[in-house]
Amino acid sequence: MTAPAPRTLTAARGQTTTTGIVTALVGFTSSFAVVLAGLRATGADPDQAAVGLVTLCVLQGAGTVWLSRRHRIPVTLAWSTPGAALLVAASGTASGWPAAVGAFALTGLLIAATGLWARLGRLVAAIPVTLAQAMLAGVLLPLCLAPVHALTATPLVVAPVVAVWLVAHLLAPRWAAPAAFVVALGVALVVGVQDGTQSWPGLPSVTLTMPVLDGTALLGIALPLWIVTMASQNVPGVAVLAAAGYTAPWRPTMLLTGFGTLLGAPAGAHAVNLAAITAALPASPEAHPDPAERWRASASAGWTYLVLAPLAPALVSLVAGGPPGLVESVAGLALLSTLAAALLAAVSDPEDRVAAVVALLLAASGVTIWGVGSAFWALVVGLLMRTALRASAARRNA
Repeated sequence: MTAPAPRTLTAARGQTTTTGIVTALVGFTSSFAVVLAGLRATGADPDQAAVGLVTLCVLQGAGTVWLSRRHRIPVTLAWSTPGAALLVAASGTASGWPAAVGAFALTGLLIAATGLWARLGRLVAAIPVTLAQAMLAGVLLPLCLAPVHALTATPLVVAPVVAVWLVAHLLAPRWAAPAAFVVALGVALVVGVQDGTQSWPGLPSVTLTMPVLDGTALLGIALPLWIVTMASQNVPGVAVLAAAGYTAPWRPTMLLTGFGTLLGAPAGAHAVNLAAITAALPASPEAHPDPAERWRASASAGWTYLVLAPLAPALVSLVAGGPPGLVESVAGLALLSTLAAALLAAVSDPEDRVAAVVALLLAASGVTIWGVGSAFWALVVGLLMRTALRASAARRNA
């Protein structure tokens, strides 16, 4: 067997590195606004949000490097984008930022426990996909409407962002959200300079927040955040790797991301998990023709996240000086494809459609009952209605 030419090997290694860098850049820029909106909605000030973003970048970057090198497969970690969208919807349920941090810590414990206790994993798997996706769609819907509201309120500010997103989505869908994010940064800079609110970003004040265990935050944030992270990130992440011919190291990944989230919670890290959409890039032939070498693309993505981490405070400072609704608009545009997939899955089973629509509407309503947010009640009412409707159908058919 003839050995590959050195130039061929060099080109393949360069391709692998480039794929990893693209993976991290797309993952960071396409969902940065969602995470920022989620942290701010649950009570984080600009400094706390900046430290939270830095912590998330470091956790997922270091975790990706370690897992990919340790297991020699393209394992890629990410922050929970659907979880961040849930934080926006749950903003009225927590008793301030310390309670939200307590919910993040519990979410980390639940993720770690899922890796240790197989029954807990089966419990998540037992939640009907239709209802889990309906809850997610309901959580995403208000955020995806943000560009519509912002266009009517400040059309001159938001219209360039929407226009660039639309053109990029037609030409290169993968880069649509990053392109919109870059334009939004430019708009924020121009508006901030004109208003005199934009200043040169400094280093954030690093203060850790002592977690507070608040019952309403645990039910309204921690439980839905765990379910959404498992159902919309970790399970699809395993499926993406399996489709590419790899077996995900389930227990090590759950323990690493779970305890990483727990340790990062006081700094504002809401959830770290397996990447889902961007995970397909390092695992594909685009990364390297040899499947045994594709882990290097994930490692490259991890190192890129570590390089991007110091940029987060400057980005937060720049966005904070921009007009209201700008970040939410970018976040809504970035989540449109996720919303479409969730809606499709929610109504995929004719028997569950009514229950799924009820769960979607409850989650989207933003109602708070006994201090607990709509995502929790969407699951509870959806499950009860699904059970009642299926029992009624069974009696009719008996």
